[in-house]
Amino acid sequence: MSEKQDELTADEVAHLFNLEPLPDEGGRWARTLNDGSSSAIHYLLSAGDFSAMHRLDSSEIYHHYAGAPAVLLLLFPDYSAVEMLLGDNLVAGQRPQIVVPAGTWQGSLTLGDWTLLGTTMSPPYCQEGFELGKREHLITGWSLAAERIIELTRF
Repeated sequence: MSEKQDELTADEVAHLFNLEPLPDEGGRWARTLNDGSSSAIHYLLSAGDFSAMHRLDSSEIYHHYAGAPAVLLLLFPDYSAVEMLLGDNLVAGQRPQIVVPAGTWQGSLTLGDWTLLGTTMSPPYCQEGFELGKREHLITGWSLAAERIIELTRF
């Protein structure tokens, strides 16, 4: 295994944190907390993979831990859209934490070989509150973000 963090591969990071593939959404993950009032995960994005557009019924807080920055596309209920950068280069506009409001479509991808993120939710994540986005529907509502939506949807 590599000795320096910046030399780790995505597979090595996944092994260190016991991360498993996340069906439908993409990426690799492991739950680190679910105490009934909140939940948290480690989440790894690798080059060539992405977190598919989805929305949740409660707010989600993203945290950047290591690796390359990640771009996060947010599609709001009022049909506005914004791309935000999760990372540690504050001068370049990256932020170590981003809050995604409930009901906001979201998707992300790494801008390098890999990005290790975390998310926290309160109330805790539940599968019934998850909805995977469909490309045609999202492009119809947020046409100005069509190029990124195509990148962040599987169907």
